[in-house]
Amino acid sequence: MHLLRYRLELFQSTGATTFAQYLLGTRSIATSDPANMEAILSTSFDDYGLGLRSPAFHPLLGSHGIFTQDGQAWKASRKTLRPVFSTTSSEEDGNFMAVKRCVEELAASIRQSGSDSRQRGKWTVDLQPLFFKLTFDTTLFLLFGEKVGSAADWRGVKDQESAFSRAFKTAQDYLAHRGRLGSYYWLLNDKAFREACRTCHQFVDEAVDKALRSIEDEKRDSSSYVLIDALAQKTQDRNVLRDQTLNVLLAGRDTTGCCLAWTFRLLARHRDTFNRLRNEVESVCALGVEATPLTRAQLLRDMPYLKMVIKEVLRLYPSVPANTRDAVRDTVLPTGGGPDGQQPVLVHAGERVGYSVYAMHRRKDIYGEDADLFRPERWSEQHLQSVGWAYLPFNGGPRICLGQEFALLEVYYTVARLIQLFPDMETPLGDAYMPEGEERQALTLVVSPADGCRVTMRERSAVVTR
Repeated sequence: MHLLRYRLELFQSTGATTFAQYLLGTRSIATSDPANMEAILSTSFDDYGLGLRSPAFHPLLGSHGIFTQDGQAWKASRKTLRPVFSTTSSEEDGNFMAVKRCVEELAASIRQSGSDSRQRGKWTVDLQPLFFKLTFDTTLFLLFGEKVGSAADWRGVKDQESAFSRAFKTAQDYLAHRGRLGSYYWLLNDKAFREACRTCHQFVDEAVDKALRSIEDEKRDSSSYVLIDALAQKTQDRNVLRDQTLNVLLAGRDTTGCCLAWTFRLLARHRDTFNRLRNEVESVCALGVEATPLTRAQLLRDMPYLKMVIKEVLRLYPSVPANTRDAVRDTVLPTGGGPDGQQPVLVHAGERVGYSVYAMHRRKDIYGEDADLFRPERWSEQHLQSVGWAYLPFNGGPRICLGQEFALLEVYYTVARLIQLFPDMETPLGDAYMPEGEERQALTLVVSPADGCRVTMRERSAVVTR
């Protein structure tokens, strides 16, 4: 539950931003240095590969998806996936319209799943599973377009989401542990893991089959780029289609869902921040259940504090807090060696380098003495305007997240719209407060609040004047 805090304390206790570790006689290197991350992810990109990620992750993600591929196969996958996440300035863009529709469904779910105080316009609810449902649905739209949610026979597929979600979480937990075991990943392959992978595969296989059948029956708008259409033009291999679909589901559902859960958890515990953000929303549009939803232009042009809030959430809780690369040839990291820690570090071929974005984002020499605290206003300070590689919520270099613009738009809209509809929010009475970084965390391939995101929300008519 506190693995990230333990790793952070390792960096702090050594007083170094880069150090070597030894496990069973094998050396690896850990770093939280921006210059080293730039080298690993960009300037020395060709010196590193994914190492054992492909065989370790194969039982769930297969070998034909973008997150387990290297070289030319990875480049081909990236080229195919890029148009899926492209955004336009149009309010009628299909992806944005899908987000808006799904957020309205989420708001309805809040009213249905809250506490017994519903008659007073007040709900206490765990938002985290609702956020994962939201991002699951919007990612399905990216994958399958109008084939999801509009046809009656898709309802049965969507109703399986909770079973899929449980299996996906279980399988991810195993993948995370397999990744940490290095060359001993194969030791974790028990029945629970295999059954979780089987459940995920069955769900995706059924979805892919239905989508492929609908391609044959429908005349599609040629201006709409849907992943399953693009993939089907290249191959009918069900393993390839399954693998790419699962890879995109992992990226689209989990990372964005985690960001939303952390955002509302923090807003409920930081009243001043919430009030300032609500004031910004109200300055742009009306509040209340009858309020017109914000436009894309308003989100991107008129809400600077919203952007600072999300930027701060992703600083403290980057969706992928730690990652690794394996050297494919002898190479060097630019800093971290020598008596002063400022000299290059030799990395031998085959050695693993782990880079901790979580630890780097909490470095006090970069973000100040209050780096452990949630303070969105820090992003208006001049010294952070050129923070560069010291801020990596979406990775960097050639493998930078393809979906970051869509993910941010989805987060911006969801946060602003829920504040419109529920303009007062707080931590439920009796819930314990834990400082940032000390709460229980669920760490798989992503990091989420282990205790969920419980909040008490009120509609406009029930807002209490403070």
